[in-house]
Amino acid sequence: MTMLSDLGPPTPGKLHGGDIPEKQHFYQCPYCGQKVDQRDLRQVYYHEGPRHEPLELEDGATIIIFPRLQE
Repeated sequence: MTMLSDLGPPTPGKLHGGDIPEKQHFYQCPYCGQKVDQRDLRQVYYHEGPRHEPLELEDGATIIIFPRLQE
């Protein structure tokens, strides 16, 4: 399965014509049925290809735990 990170770094799209509600940034891919975030052009380009599977999405946040400093 293709992971979102396999497609490279995020490629942000630009909105023309003002703000729109959050839910309108997404559409459902007619081939695989996955929701596609149109603000990330990697997802849009991937879902334009024929015979693809849904992308495996990943968390974008990484938690770094620092050791406590001795006082």
